[in-house]
Amino acid sequence: MRVATPVLFRAGAPHRVVELDVDEPRAGEVRVRMAASGVCHSCLYAMNGRHAGIPMPIVLGDEGAGVVESVGPGVTSVTEGDHVIVSWAPGCGRCRTCLRGAPALCAAQPPLGRMADHTTRFHLDGARVFHYGPATNAPLTVLNERAVVPVDPRIPLDLAALIGCAAATGVGAVRNTARVRTGESMVVVGCGGVGVSALHAGALAGAYPIVAVDVVPEKFPALTALGATHCVDARAGDAAARVLEITRGGADHAFVTSSAPSAFPLAIRVLAAQGTCVLIAGYPDGATLSFDPGHLLNGERRIIASKYGSSNPPVDFPDLAGLYLAGRLRLDELVSGRWRIDQVDEAYEALASGTQTRGLIVFE
Repeated sequence: MRVATPVLFRAGAPHRVVELDVDEPRAGEVRVRMAASGVCHSCLYAMNGRHAGIPMPIVLGDEGAGVVESVGPGVTSVTEGDHVIVSWAPGCGRCRTCLRGAPALCAAQPPLGRMADHTTRFHLDGARVFHYGPATNAPLTVLNERAVVPVDPRIPLDLAALIGCAAATGVGAVRNTARVRTGESMVVVGCGGVGVSALHAGALAGAYPIVAVDVVPEKFPALTALGATHCVDARAGDAAARVLEITRGGADHAFVTSSAPSAFPLAIRVLAAQGTCVLIAGYPDGATLSFDPGHLLNGERRIIASKYGSSNPPVDFPDLAGLYLAGRLRLDELVSGRWRIDQVDEAYEALASGTQTRGLIVFE
């Protein structure tokens, strides 16, 4: 089937909307008609060349939801017409980490840009076009069966798309990785889609205070509405001092969702004794971080990482959808803009500006 699709042909160049041939799903695969795709920083890094080794041309997008159009031989978990959320971490289903419910840490990931059999399902005039993970920026995409999770059809698919990365990562970092408890204090450094989801999860967990640190004060009313009890301008010279004052000497948890050079040092600086710094941000290839080990040792502070919110999509995605349907997970307020497929570059420019919580590319 041929479908108009935004394709990135070269880092630093704009997308081109071209007619791609999309293959039928093979054994263990499904083809999904996408409803919406989230606008994510990892794709932005591929666009601007900050991630090396991205094969081109490529279809971006690692967060989305849609409707199963067709299934390949052997598929049993979904059927045509099912509403599904897409996971960028399907895993092999057989290695130790997959069996422990951590597919994002799978030891047998396929090569970047390709399906598990090392081929692609996108073609342009007979030449292969690569997949950026699930390639959710395509109106029609082919995925491993394990990359789709059935979801209650009552949840709007554009909002369900946010569960596929932003919500799963931010909420999961609070709930699964840090296991924030009622009354513990937390700070989130960087408040895009993942950071706002972490703020909201802190509120759901009963954390207090919940401090949002960001460089765009215009977002502060929205951050407060979604869970922040206090907001601090990261550009202020006394930002760390202000956080320490609010948390009465330091936060129990500091979540770093920004790869800006100042983000990690600020998070370490504002940790309480026995506090935990949770690294969530995706850093460009070759990035390094530094810290004073004495500061960690003398306060028994910890640095840990959270990939995909330590989530297990088949379990966590339906849980998050259920929270939305119960009126507790406020996905509607996370969306800051919607764009068509011919506006993909505008969507990513808005993301780069730092003014967005989460943008969506929506399909007809």
